[in-house]
Amino acid sequence: MTVEELYRFFEDKFPRALSAAWDNDGLSCAPAPAKQVGRVLVALDPTAAAVEEAVRGGYDVLLTHHPLLFRGIKALVPTQAVPAKLMRLACAGVAAMSFHTRLDAANGGVNDILAAKLGLSDIQPFAPEGEVPCGRVGVLKAPMDAADFVQLVKDALGAPAVLLAGGGTVQKIAVCGGEGGDFVEAAKATGADLFLSGRIGYHRMLDAPEEGLAMIEAGHYATEFPVCAYLAELVREADSAIVVDVMPTTTLHTL
Repeated sequence: MTVEELYRFFEDKFPRALSAAWDNDGLSCAPAPAKQVGRVLVALDPTAAAVEEAVRGGYDVLLTHHPLLFRGIKALVPTQAVPAKLMRLACAGVAAMSFHTRLDAANGGVNDILAAKLGLSDIQPFAPEGEVPCGRVGVLKAPMDAADFVQLVKDALGAPAVLLAGGGTVQKIAVCGGEGGDFVEAAKATGADLFLSGRIGYHRMLDAPEEGLAMIEAGHYATEFPVCAYLAELVREADSAIVVDVMPTTTLHTL
């Protein structure tokens, strides 16, 4: 399977039509589209460490959730982070591809995985009006105190700490991995008792107790990293001969 064929495999599963209009994922670096793929490195983020591992480890493709070229670049110079990574990959013949908001919205993607890890059932999509339904809402097997649900979240996601606003008994849970501040009103409209996201925002969290919707910030990374295992499975589905490894992001630390 070539780089281009692997990308088309993922494009078929996660069509660009599911992407937010502002997104810029896809095949961002392909020095040799016809190159045969023998090794793929999967990571949540195209960090400098992930790029270096892809090059030194002899990988043909760096496959990530977050895009390498999220914003436009004006110069290919090694003194700027994104151009330096792009140049390093291109010079080494390593392709980079990413699937971002389309993977958030897709069936079986980021938010279905997040909902499943939290033990939710009867899962339904939701989103602000007019947007692609990235969020998911479902129910716990039984009602539980919000403080007990916090511990469930930490255990399920491996989150070292979470931020809780509000409380009480919760059962109907809305989730949106990553940055979910824009989904608060839509989460309320589902009738959820609690909204969980990676990051919601200080002022929105302050309003939670007054609006009757408990909220949890569980961390951008913790809510999205589980999708990496799914991406690795899909690479193996595309071609069982490809060697796939998953690399965690270690740039940020909770101290």
